Amino acid sequence: MLVLLVISGAGLVVFILLHSGKGTGVSDAIQSSVTGSQIGTGLVEKNLDRITIIFAVIFLVALLVLMLIYPQGTINAQ
Repeated sequence: MLVLLVISGAGLVVFILLHSGKGTGVSDAIQSSVTGSQIGTGLVEKNLDRITIIFAVIFLVALLVLMLIYPQGTINAQ
């Protein structure tokens, strides 16, 4: 579960950074280099949104499961 939490957290950071702010994001640079125009930009943003939401849900579920497995104060540091 911990590995899933770390992977989903890293993926979440990457895909959030790929979102464009006001037309100057990394996703716009990639999209314009691939297609050379603004056609399909909505599809790229929609897919980025979906992937980001999936990573966020996986992150939250993994976090909640770990909270149930290890309640506060049950991990002993030795």
